[in-house]
Amino acid sequence: MNERYYGKLQGWNKDYAREVYGDEQVLLWRRSYDIAPPDGESLKDTAGRTIPYLKERIIPELEKGKNVLVSAHGNSLRSVVMYIENLTKEEVLRLNIPTGVPLIYEYKDGKLIRKGYLTEHGFITNLID
Repeated sequence: MNERYYGKLQGWNKDYAREVYGDEQVLLWRRSYDIAPPDGESLKDTAGRTIPYLKERIIPELEKGKNVLVSAHGNSLRSVVMYIENLTKEEVLRLNIPTGVPLIYEYKDGKLIRKGYLTEHGFITNLID
């Protein structure tokens, strides 16, 4: 799944964006649910394209009994996890999905059930800081 589009900030690093727009504004764009950077996507916008993909392409494969591997970036994953876990706007803002650590769900009885992060020590289940 494609990452959230940052519009005019696309390709900028956080430090440069902070120099141009200030710490508070950049934090607002990065961590708000429905406030987008200039000409970019909010997390709500990202969810508007990732959740239909989950429903239309991934869930049907799970219903057939297939295993599915989803490779995505942080914000696209956050939007999908928000939907699967039924998180509020406030909870998703605190959601931290580590890079490169598999997050495992099991499809059972028509639902995706989180097993947790697969680490060298087994499963870790906490998703919210």
